Amino acid sequence: MLTYPHIDPVLLQIGPLSIRWYGLAYLAGILLGWQCCRYLAKRGFIDIAPHHMDDFIPWATLGIIVGGRLGEVFFYNTSYYLSHPLEILYIWQPGMSFHGGFLGVVLAGILFVRARRLPWRTFGDLLSVGTPIGLFFGRIANFINGELFGRMTDSPLGMVFPNGGPFPRHPSQLYEAGLEGVLLFTVLIILAHTSLPKRAPGALMGVFFLGYGVARSFAELFREPEAASGFIVGELTMGQLLSFPLILVGGLFIWFNLRQPKTP
Repeated sequence: MLTYPHIDPVLLQIGPLSIRWYGLAYLAGILLGWQCCRYLAKRGFIDIAPHHMDDFIPWATLGIIVGGRLGEVFFYNTSYYLSHPLEILYIWQPGMSFHGGFLGVVLAGILFVRARRLPWRTFGDLLSVGTPIGLFFGRIANFINGELFGRMTDSPLGMVFPNGGPFPRHPSQLYEAGLEGVLLFTVLIILAHTSLPKRAPGALMGVFFLGYGVARSFAELFREPEAASGFIVGELTMGQLLSFPLILVGGLFIWFNLRQPKTP
């Protein structure tokens, strides 16, 4: 089996102030995703003025933090946070849900495009290309923290995680970083350089929804369900349950926008 690297989750400690890899991962994901979207807009691959991306960053950051935290509370760990309500505000601690952060950014995006009178499908396409960058760094941070590890395995890829007991487990965080991050970004950035964004606005958004839903559902086969939620029905996990609507919506977005490419 492989050896877990035991990286200290705290990069730097200055008195009571600690700089954690987890926080830096979110910062890197937001900044690099922003620059990717800005590049596509500036080069004219997607018809959104670059300054709109600059203005949207605070909206997106708030959506990620608030939505991600509330998603963790309501989707995965409701009973714990009802008993410790103040800890909902401890955003510097691990405990963020992608699906919650996704809904937070969607809400922020809806409000933003309405305020700026932007074409929502085109804007959604732009955001979709940059989002896997944040997913990649987030999963690497999960790996460094030794959290959200996989199920027990006798595979040579297994690792013994500090909080996962004495048996080797799948490094499912790395599987997700590769699928939800590297692979999905590669597909989207290639499509963004084609005529698809202008020919069928909204189709890239559909590819992201569908691609993430499939990647997450597959990775959940190797990931240990969170203790608070466990298996929902049979072997179905909460991550899979929340991803199925994304697969459905993504497929519908691709089909509808390819049929009506001129609709904003």
